[in-house]
Amino acid sequence: MHVFPLFTVMLIAAQGTLGEIFTSVADAQRSVAVERELLAYLEEYLERETLRLNDLRRFFKKVKDQHSEIYQGQMSAMANPLVAYSLIKRLQSEWLNVVYSTEANENIQDFKASYEKEDHNLPKFEDLQGAAQALMRLQDVYALSVNGLANGRFQRFSFSEAVDIIKLNVSTDLSADDCYHVGKVAYEMEDYYHAILWLEEAAQLFREAPGTWNTEDEGSLESVLDYLAFSYFKMGNISKAMNLSQELLAHDPSNKRVSRNIKKYQRLLASSAATSPNVILQRPNSTYLQTRTKYEWLCQTLGSQPTHYKDPRLYCDFYTGKNQMLLFKPMKREIFSLEPYVVLYHSFISDSEADKIKELAVPGLHRSIVASGEKQSPAHYRISKSAWLKDTSHTVISNVDKRIAALSSLNVQPPYAEYLQVVNYGIGGHYEPHFDHATSTSSPVYKLNTGNRVATFMIYLSSVEAGGSTAFIYANFSVPVVKNAALFWWNLHKNGQGNGDTLHAGCPVLVGDKWVANKWVHEYGQEFQRRCSSNPEE
Repeated sequence: MHVFPLFTVMLIAAQGTLGEIFTSVADAQRSVAVERELLAYLEEYLERETLRLNDLRRFFKKVKDQHSEIYQGQMSAMANPLVAYSLIKRLQSEWLNVVYSTEANENIQDFKASYEKEDHNLPKFEDLQGAAQALMRLQDVYALSVNGLANGRFQRFSFSEAVDIIKLNVSTDLSADDCYHVGKVAYEMEDYYHAILWLEEAAQLFREAPGTWNTEDEGSLESVLDYLAFSYFKMGNISKAMNLSQELLAHDPSNKRVSRNIKKYQRLLASSAATSPNVILQRPNSTYLQTRTKYEWLCQTLGSQPTHYKDPRLYCDFYTGKNQMLLFKPMKREIFSLEPYVVLYHSFISDSEADKIKELAVPGLHRSIVASGEKQSPAHYRISKSAWLKDTSHTVISNVDKRIAALSSLNVQPPYAEYLQVVNYGIGGHYEPHFDHATSTSSPVYKLNTGNRVATFMIYLSSVEAGGSTAFIYANFSVPVVKNAALFWWNLHKNGQGNGDTLHAGCPVLVGDKWVANKWVHEYGQEFQRRCSSNPEE
């Protein structure tokens, strides 16, 4: 027995080059300028159409005045050869020119040509998918209400009450069509859990404005009900699927496919296999992210560490180390964890240095990739763009390297350390739990022939309004984004084995434009800086 889903069209052929605007907030910000251009084109089109329509109104008034003032007594009016001529001329020539005028077509063609000039700057289909998936990711990780998101608010339910987790100065409501597109993206991914939540919101918004239609919208109540009914069917709620299909049929009585589906739903409900229509909608378990619950909880704390002050081993100080540079200018150090050893150095760089690093990186930003065996490729669990900067590219980069060397006492010169990697996170950008060190000998990390990544130095180049914390999963703490601060930790034990407690994640950016710079230091070249030990605890 088959239930027939609605026919969907994947716009792959129209995508052109792969869209990557959603993977970088910096790229998304540039899209504002593109839309300003489109607004200018639309304004010009509207002005030309207004002139055309005003001229049509002039013609309409002229002819209507003739009928109300001259043609009341038709026989006497036609006795005047001038009146007769003007009528015949209008009917034979003027109406022809009005009806077959090409001005409207010329105006719309010019508008289309202007739009197509911006085509290479416009988001692709993948960008719409990526942006929609970002909303679903934020919804999941931060336990956000879909209704709150539709109303331009980031809310979480607490004791059955929606509570704002952040107050926004700038936001926007989502339309019924906006919610429809998010639900449709989920549907096409066969993610019926998210499809139902977003399509339900879309259906409610469409129902609140019955009979209205906007030029820019693709969705309608009928299309939402169609997707929604099949989503409930796939989740096992036959009763709900049938009710929605009946509502759809009331709007579209001639839809034979929906009529067939209703009959099939009725037979299923009548059978013993489907006697329980009350199916609870639950988020599916992750098949690949075993630490999802802990990861999301750490992200939801937004970097808050309410119990750290209770541990006397965790403290703040002015660190001078063994380097003369630090004797003259100690670094503000905050010990976040001892197992693993994680330190946050406040005011590691200046605002001007952070701005310069971002400026240098922008031309080289490309979609971030991850290692998979011997290969590297983009992945859905890392949404960002990155660029690599050599120490010779600018004095700011070389100075940063010197500062890292002073604080860590490590050799950070190539090939004993990688170039500075600068990362700009995308819409809802994140990097799910991972290790910085290689866990396989076939990893590309070993291509430098200088061993594994022994240490990580991560610099926060920007602040964010909410989200984006660095969560250490097994160590059970997260570090908030602190502008101009730098986070340091050891990836390997002194015996060369990976430290499992360094499993960490970049939480999704809830609101803001997150930039970081990573410096990965390798084992070789550190023989006298960090001596080996056979003790697995060190």
